[in-house]
Formats: sequence, structure tokens, C-alpha cells
Amino acid sequence: MTDFGGGDFQKRGLLLFTVRNGNVARDEKTYCEKIMITGVGQETPMHFHKLKMEDIINRGGGVLEIEFNNSNADGTFSDQPFDVKIDGQIVKLLPGSKIQLLPGQSVCMDRGIYHRFYGIESPVMVGEVSTVNDDANDNFFYEPIGRFPEIEEDVPPLYLLSNDYKNYL
Repeated sequence: MTDFGGGDFQKRGLLLFTVRNGNVARDEKTYCEKIMITGVGQETPMHFHKLKMEDIINRGGGVLEIEFNNSNADGTFSDQPFDVKIDGQIVKLLPGSKIQLLPGQSVCMDRGIYHRFYGIESPVMVGEVSTVNDDANDNFFYEPIGRFPEIEEDVPPLYLLSNDYKNYL
């Protein structure tokens, strides 16, 4: 669960479960799978990945709206059109384009494509299938934000969050 450091989970937040994630240094599994829940208007902020390619899938619930921009080498928004694939069909997008995915639809995007998403009308269960995920080194947000909420631990954790593993294992 993250509020991206903003303290307002309902406005900007995400509930995320990493189902599986490979480690290219240790094994041959070079893919990742996640399940995410996003509420109505609950934004996952604009970000891109330099290494990870990903498919985002509307697994059910409401309509998922995704906004896109291409990136320049310096991380700014590009003014150039770019392509994504919606259900296998190449679609040319202009900077700032938005698409809506109905349950069962998916979009595939290349590295370097900024994206942000949120549910419309009702919460959405979002799936992600991607190359290996590295949250610590491969999330580039358009605006400076935190990644995880501040947690004051008063008991040992029953379940570890993705950023806890380095402290407990």
C-alpha cells in the first residue's frame, strides 16, 4: 500500500500485490506479475521505466483510464507522437493522450513511456505483466514524490512490504 508520500491515499495511492518477480542476477525468470487496486480517481502518479517493459490489464471492476507521454533523454516530456499496443493493435498517441480500458482490455508500452492511471466510475483491479521489476532503481516519477507511506512500527511485522525485505532477511 502506498500513498506516494503525499498523506492522501484516497487521492493518490495504490494497493499493490507482487505475485511474482524474477531476479536476473539469480535466476532465469525475467518477468514480473502484479495485481493492483485503484479507486475512483485514485491516481498512480506519472512515471516511466528505463528498463522495464509492461502490459497493464484491466482485470475487472470499472473503467481504467491511463494518460501517456513519451520521455526525452533528460526525463522531460517529449512532444513527439509514440506507439502503444491496445489488445495487440498498434495505436499512435500524441503527448498527453488518454485511453480507457474496459475490463479484459490491455495496453502494452515500451520503455520510456510516461503513464499514470486511475479508476473511473468504480474501483478497478489492475494487472501488470512485465519484465523484472526493480522499484528501487527503475521508477522515474515526473514530479518528486515519496514511494511508501511513513509507518511507525510498534510491533514486529506479520507480513513484509517490498521495501522491508532488506531489513528482515
